[in-house]
Amino acid sequence: MSTRAQVRFATREDGVSFSEHPDKIHAQFYVHSDGYPEGLGLDIAMSYVNYGTISGWEIEHVQDRHADLEYIYYIWSDYDKETWISIFEVKPFIDFHGECIFVGKPGKLINKYKLNTNEDG
Repeated sequence: MSTRAQVRFATREDGVSFSEHPDKIHAQFYVHSDGYPEGLGLDIAMSYVNYGTISGWEIEHVQDRHADLEYIYYIWSDYDKETWISIFEVKPFIDFHGECIFVGKPGKLINKYKLNTNEDG
């Protein structure tokens, strides 16, 4: 079974909490599989730390919604500010907003979720 997710890009603004869905996003991508934090989350964080690439993302209109999502990611950035990532775990077909399960910089995400993988080393 695929773990579906959306990755959304939002601007860091005063008064907007990283642990809440923002009113506006600037871009959105759909990821059909491996959308869980130990997969997609690490891919996103590692791409910031190592300037890597990520494949398998589908560009979507910012208003597209999927009823079968399990995770929604926000990448928060702005000029002269550090990038932060939020992860929401949602219940497919039931709860679109879900619960915020992670907020932090890419390095924090790597530290949290890399330990949960079965990789050697």
